[in-house]
Amino acid sequence: MEGNQRGGDTTAQLGTAPIGGLLLKLALPTVVAQLVNLLYNIVDRIYIGHMPDVGTVALTGVGLCFPVTYLISAFTYLVAQGGAPRAAIAMGQGNDKTAEEIMGNCFTCLIAVSLVLTAAFWLWGEPLLWLFGCSEETIIYALPYMRIYAGGSIFVMMALGMNLFITTQGFTRFSMLTVVAGAVCNIVLDPIFIYALDMGVEGAALATVISQALSGVLIVLFLVGKRTKLRLRVRYFRPKLKVMAPVAALGLAPFIMQVTEALLNISFTNSLQRYGGDIAVGAMTVASTIMQMVWIPNQGIGQGAQPIISYNYGAGNVQRVKEAFRWLVTVSLTFTMVMWALIQLFPTFFIRIFNDNEELLNTAVWTLRLYTASMGLFGIQMAVQQTFTAIGRAKASLFIACLRKVILLIPLIFLLPMFFENKVFAVFLAEPISDFISVVVSAITFFFVFGRAMRDLENPETKTL
Repeated sequence: MEGNQRGGDTTAQLGTAPIGGLLLKLALPTVVAQLVNLLYNIVDRIYIGHMPDVGTVALTGVGLCFPVTYLISAFTYLVAQGGAPRAAIAMGQGNDKTAEEIMGNCFTCLIAVSLVLTAAFWLWGEPLLWLFGCSEETIIYALPYMRIYAGGSIFVMMALGMNLFITTQGFTRFSMLTVVAGAVCNIVLDPIFIYALDMGVEGAALATVISQALSGVLIVLFLVGKRTKLRLRVRYFRPKLKVMAPVAALGLAPFIMQVTEALLNISFTNSLQRYGGDIAVGAMTVASTIMQMVWIPNQGIGQGAQPIISYNYGAGNVQRVKEAFRWLVTVSLTFTMVMWALIQLFPTFFIRIFNDNEELLNTAVWTLRLYTASMGLFGIQMAVQQTFTAIGRAKASLFIACLRKVILLIPLIFLLPMFFENKVFAVFLAEPISDFISVVVSAITFFFVFGRAMRDLENPETKTL
């Protein structure tokens, strides 16, 4: 009972506590969790990039596995980022039973999807890696890393997906601790497996899977325990179409964002392999990893705001929804602008975190500056995207998800080299152009869609989720 009372108090604060302090309380642990979660993505690359003699080519090989990791994340977000806001909205409406049914259905779907993905990547992984842009030198590192990582996809999906249902209840400290526990495990195991046991990239992948398994176990134990407000119950494990259809509709936008991230990565690596070889692909691996150092913590800010926006939207509190968005866009934009300035001023510092090969460094310095040229404004689009998801505006969220990558960036990657002598420059230039245009269009879209959503909220008979 004590645990449930704490859970109820935490949830009640979503509708009553001052927004600024509440966002800090919820976002700080999620940002820390995302920063720590970032270690899963970069610690392997740091250790691999500094392997004697083969570090540069091994780092490039692991970078070519990014589409696989994006696809696993995509299916996780389809279920969890669609389910967690729906559960929060149900809680705001006072319907905890519906929220638990959503969570139970999502739990089963995550397990089922992970098993299908594992089988698919084991069967067709090697042809996919050649498609992604592998060379004879990089395939020997990419293939074993991919197979081990895909084999542990069930743990990755549990850790990433079910943790959102802890965060959406307001238990952000515990969600942070589950990520910290896994990351610390990964940091400890990486040098042991990679260097001490001489397992190389296979050791890096195995360390990541074991660490994600630890996080996943802690998350599931919490959700069946006494502290949680929403509990995993066997009677809700059987998926129902009426439950999962709205979840999938809302999760479609983050799903497409991740799928298109995979397609985008394939487009980049194929074009760069053609115009610049393994060094250009390696520079892209470094640049995209550094971009993740901005993107992932910023997601944590949005995830901290999501329970506030979703709960108050479900409760019909227009002013708190608006105020939460104002706080979200201010904090998000400030963060991306600060990181943009640091990267533009000190690119060599960020690049040397992963590799200090002079040939790679010479290419990576100017490509990183170009690649992140419009990144500072991206906090606006992140806030818009997170808010659309939080209030259940699936179509608008889907449009924003498709705009930057599918409509703008992927076509520009192939079109711009037709107009520039330096083809590698042209490929990297596609990123800042698409970023700038998508931010402007997102802001305009938000003005109309969010205004309509708030009018619907004030006039319940016209309200559509």
